[in-house]
Amino acid sequence: MSQPTDSPEDVKILTLARTTRARVGAPEGAAVRDTTGRTYTAATVELDSLRISALGLAVAMAVSSGADGVEAAAVATEASAVTDTDLAAVRDLGGSDVRVFLADPAGRPQQVVTT
Repeated sequence: MSQPTDSPEDVKILTLARTTRARVGAPEGAAVRDTTGRTYTAATVELDSLRISALGLAVAMAVSSGADGVEAAAVATEASAVTDTDLAAVRDLGGSDVRVFLADPAGRPQQVVTT
């Protein structure tokens, strides 16, 4: 799939998701952009007592920083789909019109889902 967006801001969150994943060697990296343009990044957390997806954590970081909405999100992963739980978290904060980019580990977009 070719780049699904010409928006520099979308390219930015795709890059942030990829580099966050690579920096910590996590299964997933994610980035979200709130309605003011701020970005939040996260990697998958896999502890014995706690498991959080990268996208779920990025949404949680946005909420804990006072974001009142999400414009877009990106996940860099080997998975073939964004989970329903992660999409629900994005929808809870951003509504039903948020684009979520699913990218491979190199940050190349594979599909775009709208919440």
